[in-house]
Parts: sequence; C-alpha cells; structure tokens
Amino acid sequence: MTILLKNCTALDVTAGEMKPDQSIMIENGLIKEIGEKIDTQTARIVDAQGRVVMPGMADAHVHVTQLATDMRFLNDAAPSYVSAQSSVVMREMLRRGFTTVRDAGGADYGLAAAVEDGLFVGPRLLFSGHALSQTGGHGDQRSKGIDRDVFCPTCVGRPGHICDGVDAVRRAARDELRKGAHQIKIMASGGVISPTDKISNTQFSPDEIRAAVDEAEAHGTYVMAHAYTPRAISRALSSGVRSIEHGNMIDEATADLLIQKQAFLVPTIVVYWAMHREGAASGIADVFQSKVAEVHNIAMRGFELAHRKGVKMAYGTDLIGVLHRHQNYEFALRSEIQKPIEVIRSATTMAAELFNMQGKIGVLAPGTHADLLIIEGDPLRDISVLQNHAESIVAVMKGGEFFVNRLDNTSAHAWRQNRKR
Repeated sequence: MTILLKNCTALDVTAGEMKPDQSIMIENGLIKEIGEKIDTQTARIVDAQGRVVMPGMADAHVHVTQLATDMRFLNDAAPSYVSAQSSVVMREMLRRGFTTVRDAGGADYGLAAAVEDGLFVGPRLLFSGHALSQTGGHGDQRSKGIDRDVFCPTCVGRPGHICDGVDAVRRAARDELRKGAHQIKIMASGGVISPTDKISNTQFSPDEIRAAVDEAEAHGTYVMAHAYTPRAISRALSSGVRSIEHGNMIDEATADLLIQKQAFLVPTIVVYWAMHREGAASGIADVFQSKVAEVHNIAMRGFELAHRKGVKMAYGTDLIGVLHRHQNYEFALRSEIQKPIEVIRSATTMAAELFNMQGKIGVLAPGTHADLLIIEGDPLRDISVLQNHAESIVAVMKGGEFFVNRLDNTSAHAWRQNRKR
C-alpha cells in the first residue's frame, strides 16, 4: 500500500529543527519521498493537520519477558504463558511510541519472529537471548540454598545462562548467536535484584569477556555489558565491550575511556526511580532495597557527568513487571540534565548508531523504515508530550502500518493553540 501523509510538521532530529508543510510518501513499508509538494493519484491520503511527525523511538534496554519484579518467578513459569504475556508488554511499548527495542536478556527468536510475522503486535525486537553470567553473578537467580541448575536453554524468559571459563563462555556465546541473537549480553558486575552478589563485584575475567567479544565480532555484532562501577566498566571496555548498561557509578576517567573506545552508555535512570518509589509495593524483596537505594541515589550524578563529558548515550529503561508502565518517564528524568532534542536523539539517531541501523531507523529520510509518530504538541519545546503518550501521541506507524491512529478523533485546533504559546 502507498500512503501519502500530508500537512506534516516534520522533525529533523539531526538538525534539531521543525520543517512545516511537508508531505511524506510511504511505499512498501519504507519512506519513499519527503517534500513540500508530492503528487500522487493512487495513494491513501492521511492528513496530519499540521501536527509534528517524528521518527519512531527506540528503547535500547528492555526486558519484554520479565513479567514480575521477582526474577525467580520465571523459573517456574510456563514458556507459553511467558510468551503470551510478553505479547501484551510489547503491544503496550509500541503504543507508547517505541517502534524498535533491544531486549537485554530473556527474549528469543520466537518472539522476534512472532512480531515480524504479525502474530504479535509490538516493536521491532533486537534480542540478546540468554544473558551470559558467571556462577553467582547477576544472571544467577539461585538463592544460597539451591544447588541445582535451573537454567533452561530452550525456555523463553529465563534471563541468565551460567557459564564459567573461557571455553564455556565461548560456547554459550556461540549458542546464542546460533539461535539468532542480534547481540550478546554479559553480566560484568553485581546487580540490584540478584541474590548472592554485591553491586561492587566485578564478574567474568578479562579473558572470559574477550571470548564473548571475539565471538560476537566474528558474527558481525557486539557485546553489551551490565556494569555499575568504574572498575567493572573499565574491565569491560578494555576487553572490547561496545555498550555499557547502567553505569551509575561512572567517574571521569571511565567516561574518558568510553569516549576513547567509541563505546556507548545506556543509562536506565527510570528503573531506579520506579524501584525506589514502588519497589516494595510491586513485590521487590526487602533484601534488595538497600541495593536499590545505593544505585538510585547516584544515578543522576553519573548521568550528568557522562553528559557533560560528551559520552554517547542511548535511551534505555530496564523496567520489569508492573513497572513497565513508566517507560516514557525516562524522558522527564533525562530532561533535568539534557535539552529535549538531546533526549530525543538518544531514542532515535543515537540508538540507530548503537544498533548498527543507521539509514534504517531513527530519522525521517527516503529509504528508512516507515516508523513514525504523529504528535499533538511540540516535543522540542515541551518534552512532556512524549512522556504523556496516551494524550499526545495520536498515531504510531511501524513499517508503513498504523498501529495507533487517533487522527480522526483529535482536533488540529488544540495543536495550533499549543504552537502559539
């Protein structure tokens, strides 16, 4: 189907400016043409009524299979139930404006294929498969009293693949890549909701990390690493990791190393805000609350430092269970430090670069996927229009198909009034 979206105020995220009176021609799921005047006799005409049209957004750190704040829930959950519930999680992410997401452990080729084939409604899913963890690491959810291995290599949702030693790490990485993983995820430090480690722990030896990196690079992809402390981050970067997840305790030297290595940081500020605020009510055990407080109290400081130093940062949230609903609140938190266009770029052009998908997503340009949002309001003036997605995002298109379309039920008058303010 060919669609002509007319009367658009197109957001050029690269230039950071609005282009009024634009039309966008969409054909076979791709943007074919953008300009002030595009003539067509056969296209379906959709009138944006002057509203802002921007690229679909990306979340670089999600867990679509994490259905509960107690990670151990997945040890006994039926894979069929996990898949069914994940379809709901992904559908809601798409409705919030996220047309591409990178899963950081748990999702598999089956979920990605279900979205691709139209069986599930959701964002384009870049999955990591099972995250690699050492024994007793962040991906090892066994309590001290459990000795049996609860890992199920064929079960969707189980986030951690325990492997120790260079050969075991190499084999685990190869197996996830065999199953189609878009990137490899490793646990390089302790975590908040893992039962037997400390935040300050480093995990995997440099040789083990390099084994995962070597296998990913041989496959044409990269490694993302969960890491909080400068020591853990530095070990990961020095071993070739490309994407650091969280990084709350980053210092200036580590920020400089990120820049030197041309690596990315994916802060996930909202998850600590949400856990600190709602953790107990949502089911996070009391034993983890002190670790939540430890990383929450320093998250904004680390983000501000990384921003000030010029570290490349992509948008990520890391939410689980009932906390998924706060996905867009990351915009509000980041805007305390960054300008609106900088936050928007983190969820568009910067994410595209991290995913090695430049020219495919993140911009409105001929040849890119027709992933776009139609917005009631101006996100360059007020980033909260992306936070308040239920009111402000009136249409979501992915691959040339509308999955949200409230254009006929909204008034252009309200948008024009907002523009005058």
